Amino acid sequence: MQHENLWAPWRLAYLKRLDARRDAVSGSDEKNASVNFLLEYWQSPELDVQNHVIHRDAQGMILLNRYPYASGHLLVALGEPRPGLLDYDPAQRASFWRLVEKAMQLVMDVLNPNGANMGINQGDSAGAGLPEHVHAHVVPRWSGDTNFMTTIGDVRVMPVSLEDMAAQYRQHLSG
Repeated sequence: MQHENLWAPWRLAYLKRLDARRDAVSGSDEKNASVNFLLEYWQSPELDVQNHVIHRDAQGMILLNRYPYASGHLLVALGEPRPGLLDYDPAQRASFWRLVEKAMQLVMDVLNPNGANMGINQGDSAGAGLPEHVHAHVVPRWSGDTNFMTTIGDVRVMPVSLEDMAAQYRQHLSG
């Protein structure tokens, strides 16, 4: 069996920033120094447009990933941070999956991709960049979306800005 690799070198800068923030927090009052951007976004609904939050309900939210693997890459999280999916009670998990389904439907309706990836990286060892707050990724995929720019240049080309992508999603939800 031959495995293909998904190279995401730009993600290292994000992970290093998280590590630096965690290092800065250790030794200080951790209750007052947050490194959890999902919790910060959840607690600041007045900043939803700035933070690219597309949808929120009483339990959680759907937002654009600032470091997308493809244009339209969404994150789904409940407002209450927990490190693992099974740390939530059944009703909370049901709310989470309803949000994941809404995000998947949104991607399919607005972007009409050839396919989509949906996944959860739970814990540091699984690649979670924010292991204290489990979240799902919904990534639209198109045939040929990994091309020479990614393979040779270690560069992803996003043909639409986060602001424009957020506007497209919000327009669909309001229409």
